[in-house]
Amino acid sequence: MVIADTSVWIEYFKGGDEQARVTLRRLIRAEQAVLVGVVLAELLQGCRSSKEADTVPSTLAGLRFLETTFSVWKRTGELSASLRRKGTTLPPSDLLIATLALEHRCQVYTLDPHFEQIPGLTLHTVPHPSRRR
Repeated sequence: MVIADTSVWIEYFKGGDEQARVTLRRLIRAEQAVLVGVVLAELLQGCRSSKEADTVPSTLAGLRFLETTFSVWKRTGELSASLRRKGTTLPPSDLLIATLALEHRCQVYTLDPHFEQIPGLTLHTVPHPSRRR
């Protein structure tokens, strides 16, 4: 199973990065794409019209959804504290995505390189010529 990060979904919805769109479409068809609440919230906050706001949830409705429990929030805070002690500060939303991936043994598909700084996290990798480094 693969949690697609907001960065990938943005490319998917706006018709951007072709490789990201193809890869995400493949994951959806194979029923490997997983949705988490923070990604849904981030996508909805970026909607510029009511049509977009309707399209996002209807497109994502069929995906497996991972709930965020108390223990996941606790582990997210612990992960954040551990990284901060090492001098690394990451957005709480991305730490939550990483924690859910770790808890459920999922990969994360993202275009954001800072996920590479999270110990034990497995990234879904594909040949990606425009991947940000």
